[in-house]
Amino acid sequence: MRKSVVAIVGRPNVGKSTIFNRLVGERISIVEDTPGVTRDRIYAPAEWLTTTFNLIDTGGIELGDEPLLVQMREQADVAIREADVIIFMVNGREGITAADEEVAKILFKSNKPVVLAVNKVDNPEMREQIYEFYSLGFGEPYSISGTHGLGLGDLLDKVVSYFPSLEQDDVDQDTIHFSLIGRPNVGKSSLVNSLLQQERVIVSNIPGTTRDAIDSPFTKDDQDFVIIDTAGMRKRGKIYESTERYSILRALKAIERSDVVLTLIDAETGIIEQDKKIAGYAHQAGKAVVIVVNKWDTVVSDDKAMKEFEEKIRVHFPFLDYAPIVFLSAKTKKRTQTLIPQVLIASENHSKRVETNVLNDVIMDAIATNPTSTFKGKKLKILYATQVAVKPPSFAVFVNDPELLHFSYERFLENRIRAAFGFEGTPIKIFARRRS
Repeated sequence: MRKSVVAIVGRPNVGKSTIFNRLVGERISIVEDTPGVTRDRIYAPAEWLTTTFNLIDTGGIELGDEPLLVQMREQADVAIREADVIIFMVNGREGITAADEEVAKILFKSNKPVVLAVNKVDNPEMREQIYEFYSLGFGEPYSISGTHGLGLGDLLDKVVSYFPSLEQDDVDQDTIHFSLIGRPNVGKSSLVNSLLQQERVIVSNIPGTTRDAIDSPFTKDDQDFVIIDTAGMRKRGKIYESTERYSILRALKAIERSDVVLTLIDAETGIIEQDKKIAGYAHQAGKAVVIVVNKWDTVVSDDKAMKEFEEKIRVHFPFLDYAPIVFLSAKTKKRTQTLIPQVLIASENHSKRVETNVLNDVIMDAIATNPTSTFKGKKLKILYATQVAVKPPSFAVFVNDPELLHFSYERFLENRIRAAFGFEGTPIKIFARRRS
């Protein structure tokens, strides 16, 4: 199911970034702290109650020295093109300005749901001053305070009320969707064409040729697939054209629609820091991952070179130690036949379920091999475990005190689960729960 996208839009200095930080940085959202996983300022996942969504901070977009009106129009354009719901933020201390009215005119044309947020309302007495904002034409204004975190619950209740009609899941569950991600000119479009055996996607050695996600269905050995090709993801400092500035967001949206994500690396140029950052997006999203080393025809491709390159990948991508590695050449089609079998395995493991009694046998054997430790005078007791979700496989471990489950022991349990049940190609998650 595709997550809804929410954009925070407004003139400068109304507190957009402060609200963004609160929504994605506190307990209101779940943020995984995994080495090698970073995210751009423009985009982050957020959660309100049981609903997850993606948040765009237009206040974090670097627009240079352009005139104020041009900046506002470009920020609003982000929301119009990418968001499902728009939070239109104004400053409650300053009242309505001409710039606010200009933004409102732009948002009226978007035909998107707009929720009006009046920020910097830091005390109850100021709430009576928000009624003038009705004149902007977006219905009830919601008073909030980014500084004190006031009013965000009511605001988010209104925002998520627009989600149910947006999140339609009409995808054939038997079809495997996989996306290709990687920096520009790594060969994503060439690989798509190689798999489809036709020139479906424009291939060019000019970075950034593909600017939107492109869906291409095909069938192989009676299994239906959809390939989602994406624009190459660049470092923000190297993005100049407005049409490319948000290619990262489009790629992330493609990742969310995928069962399996192919992370492409250029064998000719080797591994760079941006490769790790891009791969981190797929891991963070909890998707199955296959690492693809493309352009293998351009290097000395013997078994020794392959082993050495694989060792480098494991060093640079420790958070993807579960992902299989495929070496191929999209241009010459060499070894491309090895890719789809790995996609199938990763997809199957991503949806795998383990019987509770068999899982607990593995957990108890693990404890017998490596007994739990004592922390601050208390010993961790693991009572039982059960699988609570798939895509990715997620396990709840019921214990006497969740704070006693150290990450190192959690990692030990994950390794034992993988040794027993496989799960190649997919991350797995373990949650400590107190037995009630």
